[in-house]
Amino acid sequence: MIYIKRKEHFSAAHRVWNDSWDTEKNLEIFGKCSNGNYHGHNFELEVTVKGEINPETGFVMNLADLKDILNTHIIDVVDHMNLNLDVDFLKGKNPTTEILAMEFWKILAPIIKEHGAELHCILLAETNKNSIEYYGE
Repeated sequence: MIYIKRKEHFSAAHRVWNDSWDTEKNLEIFGKCSNGNYHGHNFELEVTVKGEINPETGFVMNLADLKDILNTHIIDVVDHMNLNLDVDFLKGKNPTTEILAMEFWKILAPIIKEHGAELHCILLAETNKNSIEYYGE
């Protein structure tokens, strides 16, 4: 089994908020991230794909194809957007980094499979200090 990785970056705004709570409870749980005027991050997305090497190409998956998939289906959709207001696949969801990674997985896993590989991990960093990993479980 071979693992390959691709990194991309995007900037986006969001507000972390639970509609069933009052402002005080949202502020207690989410702090400044619940700001009514939103806040932004320069996200780093790292996608790990796994598979066996294709004997004809020497690739698990063509990294140029992975780049195109990430840009077309993720980066072009979320970059410089308000995740709460502008991104259809996040409508009705609290756009935490965890939820964002799970939604990215739902989009990417079947497309990567069509290219003969398997999505292994999504690592999404919203700051240099805070990141999450998701393995599709």
